[in-house]
Amino acid sequence: MLTVPLALAGALISLWVFGKTLNIFSEIGIIMLIGLVTKNGILIVEFANQQKEKGMKLIEAARYAAAARFRPILMTSLATILGALPIALALGGSATSRTSMGVVVIGGLFFSLVLTLFVVPAMYTFISREKKNETP
Repeated sequence: MLTVPLALAGALISLWVFGKTLNIFSEIGIIMLIGLVTKNGILIVEFANQQKEKGMKLIEAARYAAAARFRPILMTSLATILGALPIALALGGSATSRTSMGVVVIGGLFFSLVLTLFVVPAMYTFISREKKNETP
C-alpha cells in the first residue's frame, strides 16, 4: 500500500507541472495507476517473502527481490508509459480533453517506478520480522 501515495503524488505533481485539471479523465487514470503500482509493490513483497522462507536474511531478501523484480516492473511501466504517450500528446480527434489522463498515467508511473524500487524494500525491512529458526 506504500506505492499508492507515491503514485498519487506523482500524478498530482504531473498535473500541476503541465497545467492540467483534475477531471473525470484524470481520475480514471489515477484508478488505473493505483492498480498498476499496487501490483508492483505486492510482487516485490511476495518475492522477498519467498526468499525469506528459503532461509535468506531479511535485508538480503529485500535487496534480492528489488533486483529480481526490477526488469519486469521496468518493462511493464515503460510499456504503459509509451502506451499513454499518444493520449498525453493529444494525438487524434478530440483528444485534448483526455490529455490529463495521459499526464496522470505517465507522471504517476514514472514517479512511482523510481521510488517503488527503493521505498518498498526499505519499508519491508523496517516492518517485516526476521524468520525465527524453529526447532522441533
